Amino acid sequence: MFWREAARPVRMQRVAVLAPTDLFREVLVRVAEVGVVQFESGGEGDGEAFRRLQRVRSGDVAPKLAAHRPDLDALVDTGRSDLLAGEAELEGHLSTAVRHGAVAGLVGWCPSAELPALTANLTAVGGAVVPLPAPVGVDPPTLLRSGGPVRRSFAGLVRTYGTVAYPDVDPTLPAGIAYVLMFGMMFGDAGHGLLLMAAGVVLATGRPSRLARWWSAWPFVAGAGFAGILFGLLYGEFFGPTGVLPVLWLAPLAEPVRLLTAAVGAGAALLSVAYAVAIINRWREGGPRLAVYASSGIAGAALFLGIGSAAGGLYLSNDVLAVVGAGVAVVGLVLAAIGFFAVAGGGAAGALQAGVQVFDAVIRVGSNLLSFSRLAAFGLTHAALGWLVWRGTAALFGMGLLGAFAAVGLFVVGNALTFALEALVAGIQALRLEFYELFSRVFAVEGRPFQPWHVPTEHTASSGEAP
Repeated sequence: MFWREAARPVRMQRVAVLAPTDLFREVLVRVAEVGVVQFESGGEGDGEAFRRLQRVRSGDVAPKLAAHRPDLDALVDTGRSDLLAGEAELEGHLSTAVRHGAVAGLVGWCPSAELPALTANLTAVGGAVVPLPAPVGVDPPTLLRSGGPVRRSFAGLVRTYGTVAYPDVDPTLPAGIAYVLMFGMMFGDAGHGLLLMAAGVVLATGRPSRLARWWSAWPFVAGAGFAGILFGLLYGEFFGPTGVLPVLWLAPLAEPVRLLTAAVGAGAALLSVAYAVAIINRWREGGPRLAVYASSGIAGAALFLGIGSAAGGLYLSNDVLAVVGAGVAVVGLVLAAIGFFAVAGGGAAGALQAGVQVFDAVIRVGSNLLSFSRLAAFGLTHAALGWLVWRGTAALFGMGLLGAFAAVGLFVVGNALTFALEALVAGIQALRLEFYELFSRVFAVEGRPFQPWHVPTEHTASSGEAP
């Protein structure tokens, strides 16, 4: 049960915030101060506070709310654009409130876990929170779980691509793990990985202060460095092929075909996981029909696994595996064609469109899988640069004292350039594989982010209460 909850966005509850009309402002101030409700309407209005704000606004200001209704003219006289901005937002929500007799209300969304505390807070000032059923066909806004520093560090990967739909699986942790492993396979050098891991440790300390804003990224950087160390140990690379480490698996430059095969195999494994997550997402988004016929659902997974099995059977001269794989691929093609035909609206035009899309799906399966060959290609590039620097260093070292100094300089400068170049290239290529090959299957629809209304309250007398 714990893992099921951890693998999905925070549960949301649709609520109505209600209060007597004469107390509604005070209740909304409490809502803004707590900052756990996203209203479905409202925002900065065009009332009295907004018009006065235009006269004193000087650039962007962080809005605040006065605990009690302020004297707007007094705020203008004292230049309190922050309180005017907060009051303008409050007016926007008040203007969209539904009123029935002496009661006013607003509808919005709140995390289910925050509901008891919110209810107690608003009850203390005469308000109420009423849970409402979610409207049919409307998903709640999405709030991903913060968890710990590792999850927060990896969350940037998902946010950069888009907002997870509310019914979908939260892919933050798997996406982060996949990224650092792909990065490590391309950045396989234990020495360079140690430097990157040390950079993560430095970020974790928050010093120097100019790097403090990057503190949250330290698990991401340290994880990428650890993956670089891991693959460096497997490759026997420590600032190049220096001989410090033995080769535990393969030397990239000595066995490029084996490395390429491993890269494509790793890609197949990652794509299989992506299809599994995608099937769950399609089921949650549209039920069993969408899960079966979607090109990123069971139909697409069957096509991918069938083609892969058939290719593996031919490569291994295993006729049974090849025939079974071909049969699974045909089933996937038929299911995908039915899905494409239904979406296209049927008829001759729909059949033609479905045929083109089926052909495209087959091509994409092959091209997406082969895209992972870049894990080997850039791993080879890293190894080749390390080998070049090391060979030059060894050659200079045998040329006397000056040669020794030149060798040290070449080793340091060469490794610095290799580290910087390969960290940039591996980072970009891992991101490209994450987005285009994996996320393109996991995500079919985009959600909307949970953006609660949060404005701090000023509890001092300087706000100038209205008489």
